[in-house]
Amino acid sequence: MLYYLAQYLDKLGVPGMRLMDYITFRAGAAVIISIFIALIIGKKIIERLQLMQVGEIVRDLGLEGQMSKKGTPTMGGIIIIISILIPCLLLGKLDNVYMLLMIVATIWLGVLGFADDYIKVAHHDKEGLKGKFKIVGQVGLGLIVGLTMLLNSQIVMRENVEIVNVENSHVEITHKPENVKTTQTTIPFVKNNNFDYAYITGWMGKYAQSGGWIVFILVTIFVVTAVSNGANLTDGLDGLATGISAIIATALAIMCYLGGNVIYATYLDIMYIPGSEELVVFAAAFIGALIGFLWYNSYPAQVFMGDTGSLTIGGIIAVFAILIRKELLVPILCAIFFFEDLSVIIQVAYFKFTKRKYGVGKRIFKMTPLHHHFQRALPADGSSVLIKHPVNPIAEPKIVTRFFIVAIFLAVITFVTLKIR
Repeated sequence: MLYYLAQYLDKLGVPGMRLMDYITFRAGAAVIISIFIALIIGKKIIERLQLMQVGEIVRDLGLEGQMSKKGTPTMGGIIIIISILIPCLLLGKLDNVYMLLMIVATIWLGVLGFADDYIKVAHHDKEGLKGKFKIVGQVGLGLIVGLTMLLNSQIVMRENVEIVNVENSHVEITHKPENVKTTQTTIPFVKNNNFDYAYITGWMGKYAQSGGWIVFILVTIFVVTAVSNGANLTDGLDGLATGISAIIATALAIMCYLGGNVIYATYLDIMYIPGSEELVVFAAAFIGALIGFLWYNSYPAQVFMGDTGSLTIGGIIAVFAILIRKELLVPILCAIFFFEDLSVIIQVAYFKFTKRKYGVGKRIFKMTPLHHHFQRALPADGSSVLIKHPVNPIAEPKIVTRFFIVAIFLAVITFVTLKIR
């Protein structure tokens, strides 16, 4: 809204209004506003949640300091959502399809997570919303994003190409002049870092491109579901999911800025996505909201984000990566989320297998999701656990800090892979 007001005032000759035309200015303002909002409303919302007795339900799993978290206000994800939406509405171009999709994704998963938290709190049901309803909601969002990218004429890209000068062996990077609707995405370790999903369906002949869109939509659904659930599982220690998500969001924001600027995209030999630069404003608001929330969520947490926050931030990361055609980099960038997912799947599968084969179920990790493995002491019967290290539990703040370091390392590796061709 402020963006459109500035456009109007600029026409009237008011000086300084053209600053709103610069992505960097609006992104910087979005960070400041979102942090400010999170800090101000965060305190009020926490007090309100305490009055409403909206506290975390904690089961005693034998983890150090776990029971002290009982009664800590949950559903704090509302703070993150509000702190994202207000700066975007104020500073964003609301006729930009990329911005609109991110706002829809935020609200969609925010409502889904809120329903889950409400059931947990109102009905004292630790399980919350049934898993099948969560999956339906995540699949639904994946379909909305995938179909919009297929049908909306604003969502296009320009392919980066290399022109070799035979005389002096000089390679010039440029982009094709026309905007195209395509199923191309970014993939590491290959020339130009471009991969077309239509390659997979090449056997379909003239229908290969249509088949490529089907594959792309299926990948979109999978990424949204996997990352959203991964963030949800990672939200088990004070500040863990919040800090990791802020690191991931910063990396995605940089990728978005580079890919949305034809000069930088040409210099770095990556695809150019016209209009996607507006997502930098959203990413800035997202990062600011996470930083502001971390003020209250860091150890010892004054509030938990609940599924209202964790499902939302995971979905935001997934949809953002898909819109800037970086979804195939997510397994590297969001590896912590995926390992949290996999640890649970592997643990359950191994336990069932050993119980069926030996009559006694065994575990690979001391406890899952993965971060709890480091938090728990080795049980007296250590033979029932495959991975015994560390024997003694690690303090929660140290686990969180080390996960942050790993997240930064993964972000750096993600950028490095784009230069290995």
